[in-house]
Amino acid sequence: MITVAVVPAFREEQLISDTVHALTRIDGIDRIVVVDDASGDLTSRNASAAGATVVSNGRNHGKGTSLNRVLPHLDFDVLLLVDGDLGTHAGEAEILISAVTGGEADIAIASFGPASRKGGFGLAKGLGRAGIRLLTGAETRTPLSGQRAMTREAYKKVAPFAAGFGMEVAMTVDALRAGLRVVELDTTMSHRETGRDVASFLHRGRQFRDILYALARRFAGS
Repeated sequence: MITVAVVPAFREEQLISDTVHALTRIDGIDRIVVVDDASGDLTSRNASAAGATVVSNGRNHGKGTSLNRVLPHLDFDVLLLVDGDLGTHAGEAEILISAVTGGEADIAIASFGPASRKGGFGLAKGLGRAGIRLLTGAETRTPLSGQRAMTREAYKKVAPFAAGFGMEVAMTVDALRAGLRVVELDTTMSHRETGRDVASFLHRGRQFRDILYALARRFAGS
């Protein structure tokens, strides 16, 4: 059984090495691929030095599109997706892999604890939860979590991913509609938290827009 970890990354030069090193210590991961979305910093170099295979985009494509460009060319039985800013917490992804390889789930999602500081107002997260509920009837705790393991068969049913930051919410909707077993598992994972400055609000605004677009497309296709 081939397990491949894929890490979409954008300007993660500070944490990508720790993320990759943590993944190398997980038994059963056969390959680690970092997809550098035209970061323009040391993300690619640091990821390669830590032991990952690096695919660098010539220009910024966004998270979902970046993965869609790479994943069809990879050979795997189990796919693990983790964000580049997890750092040492990436080691907890073993929980997700075990749930999939053990037959407990088709897709396993990491549920994070409460944030250590106030960031936004929860609008993007609330939109994701509401959209999943309306489209599938399911209640979710962490609809935006990018830490996910899945079988090859599950991947085929949810690919291609929605563009940008709508990817995770759309994936959950598509998975549940396809009858896949989706579980959320508690972890102590954490990553870089956004604050309440202008850049953070702009980021969350783009996130909200992408989620809304992904949900609207699925409502229209209902």
